[in-house]
Amino acid sequence: MAVPPDLPAAPPVDVIYGMGRIDASGRIADRGVTRALGWQIGDRLTLTGTPRKVVARRDPAGMLALGHKPYVAIPAALRARCGLSTGDRVLLAAMPGDDVLTVYPLSTVHQAIRGTVPGEGGDPR
Repeated sequence: MAVPPDLPAAPPVDVIYGMGRIDASGRIADRGVTRALGWQIGDRLTLTGTPRKVVARRDPAGMLALGHKPYVAIPAALRARCGLSTGDRVLLAAMPGDDVLTVYPLSTVHQAIRGTVPGEGGDPR
């Protein structure tokens, strides 16, 4: 019988995870994640992205500002570059110590998990 790989006893305390769904305007909300970062209404953000993730950082010179509700809005051009569409579910990873929020499409999460599961494209550990 296969033995699963050893896993950490507890989730890391330096990363707060949440889930969200991208709405038609590119908004993603998770109060717990936003609260963990301490981001406030009016805080300016800079967003960057790759096909595997979008990274939001608080930046006084950022082009986007947080509104009255606890969500981050990803502009359409950045969503297209990152392969994100309306209705997509995403994993949110907040790193309060670094003041960063990373948005991962579930396809990226799936690839990371699949690479560790025997018989699913990963090595048989």
